Amino acid sequence: MRSVGIVGMGVIGRAIARAVTAGIPGIALAGVSVRDPAKAAGYPVLPLPELIRRSDLVVEAATQAALRDFGPDVLRAGKDLMVLSVGALVGVLEEWARLAAAHRCRILVPSGAIVGLDGVKGAREGAITAVTMETRKPPRGLAGAPYIEQHRIDLDAITRETLLFEGPATEAVRAFPANVNVVAALSLAGVGPERTRIRIFAVPGLPRNQHRVVVEGEFGRLTIEIENVPSENPRTGRLSYLSAIAMLRELGAPVRVGT
Repeated sequence: MRSVGIVGMGVIGRAIARAVTAGIPGIALAGVSVRDPAKAAGYPVLPLPELIRRSDLVVEAATQAALRDFGPDVLRAGKDLMVLSVGALVGVLEEWARLAAAHRCRILVPSGAIVGLDGVKGAREGAITAVTMETRKPPRGLAGAPYIEQHRIDLDAITRETLLFEGPATEAVRAFPANVNVVAALSLAGVGPERTRIRIFAVPGLPRNQHRVVVEGEFGRLTIEIENVPSENPRTGRLSYLSAIAMLRELGAPVRVGT
């Protein structure tokens, strides 16, 4: 039995907590850590140091900033760390990987709102020549992003599909930290954040978050298209937390399918 602690009780954290409480073989809830205890009604709330001490695995379901603060503490304690705010790993992954190796623990990254990372990892064993991604979201799904604020973009004034950003994953994860964890996961599975490019579109009336990934290399060409139903938080697709729950379920499963 592995004890799991959850940091953050937004849409993702609550969904994971419900799933663990409902029953995942080999997994038990150690507790949760949250700024607003009201969001954790029904679950044991622990101070973060105590949560880390009691957990075998800590699930980050908070923000990039929060992860950067407590992630190293989890690894120094020799506890596994599941990361949902994957963009925070860009630029620090090598350092954190050394820390995890030194303390005999692991960093786990669910696929999140994207699929096909098993194929990308396979292609990486050969030569990948290009990885590109297009993301389309309704304008309000991009609200609050630093890029939107800095450029004073009026999302309510957008009346047709509009390209808002184009560049490498390294820039995208800083510009849209709550919106494009998908491209961070894609870049870490493939050729890295500098060589992974993304175009972000705002599309009025779009009912689902859309992602299209094209990977080219010596293996051929791989195209992935996803249309995610948003959760109650328009920035978060439901597949984001479902993939995390699936990873937890796999930890105790006798059979694993996929790379």
